[in-house]
Amino acid sequence: MHPRLPLIPAFIALLAATTGTSFAKVDWQKQVWPFIERSCVECHKAPYEEGGKMKEPKAELRFDGAWAIMAGGENGPVLTPGDPDKSEMYFRVTLPEDDADFMPTKGEVLTEDEKEILKLWIAEGADFGDWEGSLEGKPDKPEAKPGERKVFVPPPGVYDILAEKIEPAPQDAIDAVANTGARVDSLQKTNPLLRVDFFNVRDETDDTTIATLAGIKNNLAQLNLSEAAISDAGLENLAGMPNLVHLDLRNTKITDAGLTHLKDLPNLRYLNLYGTGISDAGLANIQNLKNLEAIYLWKTKVTEKGAKNLESKLPNATVSFR
Repeated sequence: MHPRLPLIPAFIALLAATTGTSFAKVDWQKQVWPFIERSCVECHKAPYEEGGKMKEPKAELRFDGAWAIMAGGENGPVLTPGDPDKSEMYFRVTLPEDDADFMPTKGEVLTEDEKEILKLWIAEGADFGDWEGSLEGKPDKPEAKPGERKVFVPPPGVYDILAEKIEPAPQDAIDAVANTGARVDSLQKTNPLLRVDFFNVRDETDDTTIATLAGIKNNLAQLNLSEAAISDAGLENLAGMPNLVHLDLRNTKITDAGLTHLKDLPNLRYLNLYGTGISDAGLANIQNLKNLEAIYLWKTKVTEKGAKNLESKLPNATVSFR
């Protein structure tokens, strides 16, 4: 048997067909996992505490377990077994390094050989073999506790449907948001929907800052304002955004008054209110958002009775409360 070389899948298929040579499939644990662990896992692993704060995986995407890779992240699946071209896991590492969507954002960049090995592994069906990796947080495991955080992934096709209705955002409007220090990314390479993350400039992000979102309001699908210095009044900038699916307001000073601006977000599916000042009274503002699927109410003023009442109003949503 010939030793494995970093050959592209098409060439290997041709070689096998013309010579009858049999090649062993790529071994995930021996050939792929070492560079994934080196370059990707630092930013994409199970939540952990550091300096008294919980560190969450970027984009809710984890690469430290087979189940987590298959689950994808807040942008949806990143791996399509058998099709590297439809796998964000491969696409992102092949972009130019100055592209906003290039991965990894820190750590060692994949070599050309490693990119080809990853491409071939996906083309061959993305077989993890016996490797499971970290099982922490895996849904439906027997020891899971009520209210345990799970990765939120919207139903397949949600973003594609929303994207059909809109044009790309004007570049000057995108630049206006990016100039605040926020990270602005396209959800997918052919998708006009955007994700905006203010976390790296959270201390400087205030109501004036997020007012810049007005120029991309039709394109904004995911917004991270966690720990930002925003007020209830600032959330008026989000009112009526037609395609906002994912909103993270963790550890902000938002109260019930701020939730009044969220009651007309028709496509909102994920809302994280962890560590905010909301109470049972404020939940009335979101109880008619019938597309909501995941709501986080930990460390708020919401009572168990209030959480259960919200569950009754939104039977298709997971209300995480403790």
